[in-house]
Order: sequence, then C-alpha cells, then structure tokens
Amino acid sequence: MSPTLRDSYSACRTLAKRAGNFYYAFLALPSDQFWAMCALYGFTRLVDDAGDDPLQPVDQRRQALQRWRNDLTRALAGDPAGHLVLPALADTVRQYGIPSEYLFSLIDGVELDLSPARYASFTDLSGYCYHVAGVVGLCCIHVWGYTDPRARPLAITLGEAFQLTNILRDLHEDVELGRCYLPQEDMVRFAYTEQDLQNSVQDQRFRSLMQFEVSRARQLYAAADELEHFLSPVGVSALETMLKLYRGLLDEIERRKYDVFSRRVRLSTWKKLGFALSGMLRRHWPRALRDRS
Repeated sequence: MSPTLRDSYSACRTLAKRAGNFYYAFLALPSDQFWAMCALYGFTRLVDDAGDDPLQPVDQRRQALQRWRNDLTRALAGDPAGHLVLPALADTVRQYGIPSEYLFSLIDGVELDLSPARYASFTDLSGYCYHVAGVVGLCCIHVWGYTDPRARPLAITLGEAFQLTNILRDLHEDVELGRCYLPQEDMVRFAYTEQDLQNSVQDQRFRSLMQFEVSRARQLYAAADELEHFLSPVGVSALETMLKLYRGLLDEIERRKYDVFSRRVRLSTWKKLGFALSGMLRRHWPRALRDRS
C-alpha cells in the first residue's frame, strides 16, 4: 500500500471513529472490510458536512457538492487529486465492485437538504431516504458480500429504516435547521403542527405521532429481516450489530416516552461495545451454533 493510500485510509478511520453507532458495527468486521467501511463512512460524512455547513450560504454549499462530484469523478478515474479520503474510497470501489452511481446518488440526496425539507407523504420521504441511506445500504452489501440479487431491495429497505430512526432521534436538531422530515400527512392525522414541533410540544398528540413512526420503523426493520440469509457470514455479523444499535435507539426513544427534545438520544459506550463484541464473536461461531442461538 502506497503512503498516500495508507494516509487516506487513516484519515477515513479518524472520521469513522466519530461516527458513534456505525463505527461499533465496523469493529465486527475483518480488517479488509473494516477499512473499506471506514472509507465509505469518511466520504459520506464529509459530503454530508459540506451540505450542512451552517456557516456557508446555500449557493456555496451547492458549489461544494459540485466539487465533490468533480473530485469523485477524477478519483474513480485514477487521479489522486482532491480530498484525502478519495484515494481510499476509489480503492474500496475497485476492490468490491461498488457501482459509482450509488456515490453520486448520495451527493444528490445531500443536495436535496439545501431546500427546505418537507415531505407530503411517506412515499415522498422514501425517495429521499433512498438517496441518503438506501444507496449506503447497497454499498455496504458489496463490501460485506452477498449471494443473491434479492439482497439489494432489502438493503434499500434497511437503509430506509436506519434513516427513519435517525429522523426520529434528531427531530429537535433538524427543526432548528428549518427541516421537518416527518410526513405532512402523518402530522395532519395526529393534529400535530410544525409550530408545535418548533415549540417542543410533547403532549398526547406528539406521543401518538411518535408511537406511529416508531412502529413504522420497526416494520421496516422486520421487512428487511431476510437480508441476513443472502449475506456472507462476515456481512451477517456487521448487520446484526447495526440492527442491535439502531433498534436500541428506538428502545431508548420509547423508554424516554418519546422525549427527543431535552437531550440527544444515545446508547452508552459500554452497550455499543457489547454489541460490537457480540458481533465479532458470532462471526467466529460455526453457523450451526449461530442458528441455535
């Protein structure tokens, strides 16, 4: 590995260590896949930051995203110029055969956030989730290894479940940025307004709305349950760790009676480490033993 490529992967790992939940899932992977996931995360993190930078006007953020498109194009063509994370990303794309359109689609999804985020229905929100999370799920299964094309739609559904979980966890932060990802039809159904959300109103209307959305997220996780049957054993260990982490976030939201305003919903470091250790152990168990557990 060249010094440039080694430095690139190291920079990606530094970014991934700040990722919280995802990084602990990466720890369940063998070395090669671990570094590949760090490369994917480093790219997604920086692209997301370029679109979210509150110190930059929207036009400048749009230009920054276009630079990422240009730099990504050059990196995939073998030009090492651009951000330090790109050599590692290009190397990962080549190693695991990740279709480049997934990465460009992610940039398109981040750009959607430059306009006020409002979605009339869950179907509309699903289109956004595909760009910012579904394509990430597709990238992941290329790294983890999958054996059947039926894995692809399930990976998209799983990305949707992860993104909806993030939306519910981050309601307070998003509304401060002028974003409301909750489907408008759901808010109307429970007579809860955007003004209520801005004022952090937590009454029975809000709790009923949140209960509905948490239930929807759990249904999405259940709909993606078959994914593990189409993954390599390596992929299963990472997937199970991610599922424990994100379902754990839903559990914590419910435990707090849906209070996502007073403080950020988090899992303890010890709990996340426990999930990562469990994933690593399961990767080394014989499949017959895993099936009985």
